[in-house]
Amino acid sequence: MVSAFLAHDLLWGMTPEQLPADAPTWVVEAISQGQPVVVRRALSAKNQIAVGVRGPLRGQRYATWTAVEAIQRRVRPEDLCHVEGDRDLPALQALEQLRPMLDACGWVWGVSGSAGFELASGVTALHERSDLDLILRTPHPMDRAQAQQLLKRLDAVGCPVDMQLQSPLGAVALREWASPARRVLFKNAHEARLVIDPWHPQEQPA
Repeated sequence: MVSAFLAHDLLWGMTPEQLPADAPTWVVEAISQGQPVVVRRALSAKNQIAVGVRGPLRGQRYATWTAVEAIQRRVRPEDLCHVEGDRDLPALQALEQLRPMLDACGWVWGVSGSAGFELASGVTALHERSDLDLILRTPHPMDRAQAQQLLKRLDAVGCPVDMQLQSPLGAVALREWASPARRVLFKNAHEARLVIDPWHPQEQPA
């Protein structure tokens, strides 16, 4: 089985029996229908994975945990780069426009959020006003000038695009890293705090 799960991975195999007794009805229904859960950034016990369940409504998000041994399938955001959607929506149109540029950018990229969920599962998650959520695996630092140029390319399409840069130690929003702000919000399983350099957060004061 997969040895490491990363934020935004989609996992299949969780059963209703793993849910807490007080889980909302819509959560039980989603899991009963075989929908995937989304790996989230949070600490978890050994052999457990912190996950989120998506509901049909925007505000329906439920945080829980699933057993590693229950996982039958994993789809990573980068597995969805070239999956074609069958609906004519702004987010999917933007993905089609950006795909050649992202393929040529030299970084590993992927689709997350509602677009990733729909492309991977076939479950309707996008609507006309949905943003396009993307991730970029950045094992080596991206300088701020590069971030600004990339953001310009993303902002040129007809749909809001939210990209996260995934450093080896956590994540930062591209839009923040491209901004003039000296410190940016850095997130990992342990914390969310302002840092100067997302690739070396441990070397900086809080």
